[in-house]
Amino acid sequence: MSTTITVRKASLDDVEKLYDIIQGYAKQGIMLPRSREMLQENIESFVVAEHEGTLIGCGSLTQLGPDLVEIRSLGMTPGYKGQGIGGRLVDFLVEEARALGIRKVMALTYEVAFFQKNGFTLVPKEIFPEKVWRDCMHCKKQYCCDEIAVLKRLD
Repeated sequence: MSTTITVRKASLDDVEKLYDIIQGYAKQGIMLPRSREMLQENIESFVVAEHEGTLIGCGSLTQLGPDLVEIRSLGMTPGYKGQGIGGRLVDFLVEEARALGIRKVMALTYEVAFFQKNGFTLVPKEIFPEKVWRDCMHCKKQYCCDEIAVLKRLD
């Protein structure tokens, strides 16, 4: 199946499906929700995976500092998890970071094994003050965050 998967930059036509995927995870409490407006305003940071023209996965890359980006909003539609699609999305996002000259790619996740399989290592969240000041201070889990920080160095 992976040979029929295409990973590409997202377009405004993808907003509704991106919203559906992200909301599915947000309802489970494992991803922050994103509004349609936020998706439209930040569409250039998103990539999508398609199978025979159907959008089945997504992820985004957000710059947190001069040499640090975060992978966020990484998810699949039900039935596609475990087929290597997430890895392809991560590879695409890492290559984007590399093209921008970014040396560090981080994520906050519940899927530690997935990120480790894709070359990331466990790190303490506290080493990312850029993340804390940008996002965590507005999160309802700010004082009880149970996500795990992972990092991949590109140098």
